[in-house]
Amino acid sequence: MMELLVPVLIMGGIGAVLASVLVVAEKVIANYGICKLTINDKKELHVQGGKPLLTVLREQKIFIPSACGGRGTCGICKLKVLEGAGAILPTETPFMDQRELAENVRLSCQVKIRNDLRIVIPEELFSIQEFQTVCTRITDLTYDMKLFRFELRDPPEIDFTAGQFVQLLCPRYKGSPEEVYRAYSVASDPQQKNAIELIIRRVPHGICTTWCFDFLKQGDPVSLNGPYGQFCLGDTNAPAVFVAGGSGMAPFVCLLHHMRNKGIKRKAEYFFGGNTVKDQCLQAEMSRFEQQLEGFKFIPVVARPEPDSGWQGETGLVTDAVRRHYTDLAGHEGYLCGSPGMIDASIKVLVELGMKKTSIFYDKFS
Repeated sequence: MMELLVPVLIMGGIGAVLASVLVVAEKVIANYGICKLTINDKKELHVQGGKPLLTVLREQKIFIPSACGGRGTCGICKLKVLEGAGAILPTETPFMDQRELAENVRLSCQVKIRNDLRIVIPEELFSIQEFQTVCTRITDLTYDMKLFRFELRDPPEIDFTAGQFVQLLCPRYKGSPEEVYRAYSVASDPQQKNAIELIIRRVPHGICTTWCFDFLKQGDPVSLNGPYGQFCLGDTNAPAVFVAGGSGMAPFVCLLHHMRNKGIKRKAEYFFGGNTVKDQCLQAEMSRFEQQLEGFKFIPVVARPEPDSGWQGETGLVTDAVRRHYTDLAGHEGYLCGSPGMIDASIKVLVELGMKKTSIFYDKFS
């Protein structure tokens, strides 16, 4: 018995020593001290090294758009890093084209501050604000989607363009030891400046969606920052094809409010896909928009209707429904929101039907 126990004890001791060495290395070897961060050759900040650039800028109330909250999966948080970042990482290159590589564009979530950095931030990002809000309403839309209403307190109003998104600060809670930011498209009427509405879909084991669904209550304070994004309705009279799934519903609700507010009469057909009938939502609101907007039509699509659902609408993939409705999309514009897979498939179909790639606009939800 002792012959078996001794090796186990030895291996356990070695593991404990290695763990201690790693802790010391993190505190001593990886202690980069105070680093100088030069922004646009105008402003200098002295910050503690060791953190991602995106995180440090947030701590300084400089908000860089990041749809994935800094996980390196969306490719949005791009900045020019002129000096001090070292070689570009393999996690960054898939999001860069040749021009960006030549201009030292980096993902700020992947650049860790280890020494002095010299960076360039677009001037318009300095207008991004942080908003203190109160959650005043939580509405069930489906079994896994809710609409959250946040009334603004400080500052009391926000200006945004229909199609933009904000970042929600998810605080520490039981099971999540650190704060995280997540991006969500605005679903509310742009004319209503004192509140923001977000449609959030539960992601299994998702840090922020777990907090929103299981911990956030009406009356709780919530921090947001924004607005961000370039996704918006083009200023043309071209007939539009909207395609979305899941929480991709949010920006289109906002765009439809905008079209109604501005009296926009361009033809628009909105294909909204779900796996089952219970994934469909906001049917009554879409019916009101059909009555209020000349030329607008809402087309819900269900991939696999439940046998007893009585579903009489479109079935199959949302792209199948688009194919059935059109033979020639030359001269049309496409607006897409949802998962990367759905958007890629939709682009392929729209182009095959004659739509120019330059006439397709999308917002991929990472």
